[in-house]
Amino acid sequence: MAREIVLDTETTGFDPKTGDRMIEVGCIEIDDLLPTGRTFHRLINPERLIPADAIRVHGITDDKVRDAPRFAEVVDDLMEFIGDAPMIAHNAQFDRNFIDHEFKGCGRVLYAETRWIDTLRLAQTRFPGMANSLDALCKRYKISLVERNLHGALIDARLLAEVYLELKGGKERRLDLSSSRVASAAATIAAQGYGPRPRPLAPRSTEAERQTHEAFLLATLKDRSLWDAYGLQDHAGA
Repeated sequence: MAREIVLDTETTGFDPKTGDRMIEVGCIEIDDLLPTGRTFHRLINPERLIPADAIRVHGITDDKVRDAPRFAEVVDDLMEFIGDAPMIAHNAQFDRNFIDHEFKGCGRVLYAETRWIDTLRLAQTRFPGMANSLDALCKRYKISLVERNLHGALIDARLLAEVYLELKGGKERRLDLSSSRVASAAATIAAQGYGPRPRPLAPRSTEAERQTHEAFLLATLKDRSLWDAYGLQDHAGA
């Protein structure tokens, strides 16, 4: 697997074509489906008032973003963080519409549709006909929502990263014995100073113990075939 970016946005509404703007963006970097610890998070001044309905969803007020940078001031940092990685979002078309709108306003080249991975579609394929909101998936996978009193871009990106891991195989991936993982494990062991395992292994019993064991076998099996107990004496010489 390659480097991927889990992304979430908060906005003033639902449609940038009607004047809504992005007010928060949060990103989580994952590598081989595991978080690396690197994140990107910015509040953004939307240059317009935030409707009350939107504030009830994410709790971001006009006061919180009044001194925040405008999108044009953070776009280069955001693009640098994303790099050439695919972007993972839940109901990705929503986030993509706002990213595209803001990029156009800054004269930036838009990300290709193929760069986006929609976890909503992944969930609908795995759980057809079921509720597949981020909250519903967190509950299904027993991912704690204790810190999520309101929507937040970075919090939601963290939750989505955990959901995405589960959708891609979850904890079962720890048992992956593919050649690449085995080779990686061998390299790690070698780096820790352990030498190759001898073949065959050196015996751990003493000479006296081996002689005692041999005497026991001779006394127990004298004049008997090992196969007698299984009714297979005709095969003893096979």
